[in-house]
Amino acid sequence: MSLVDKLNYYSTRKSFKYGIPFLIMMVAGSFGLQQFSNLRYQYAKKQPVTPEEMKKYGVSMKNRKDVTLESEYDKVKSVDIENWENKRGPRPWEEEDQPSTAKH
Repeated sequence: MSLVDKLNYYSTRKSFKYGIPFLIMMVAGSFGLQQFSNLRYQYAKKQPVTPEEMKKYGVSMKNRKDVTLESEYDKVKSVDIENWENKRGPRPWEEEDQPSTAKH
């Protein structure tokens, strides 16, 4: 049997047709997953941004003690959710100076 005959014989087998690509995907996937895991652990060691750093860039941060779940809930509770109007945003193909009026 020549090499071509053996290749033709094995290419008709299901284990060769589906098993070999599966094993290749498993091995390649493990190497890809290793790269993503390295990124995860590489950036997990970073320190959080301090308020002093944010002030340097012009962003004002609230004090952590001032922002609590209860205070944010009180803000949301005061919003009137029964009376609202749906406003349609501009589409890229529409002119910006035209008011958008939806007719149904």
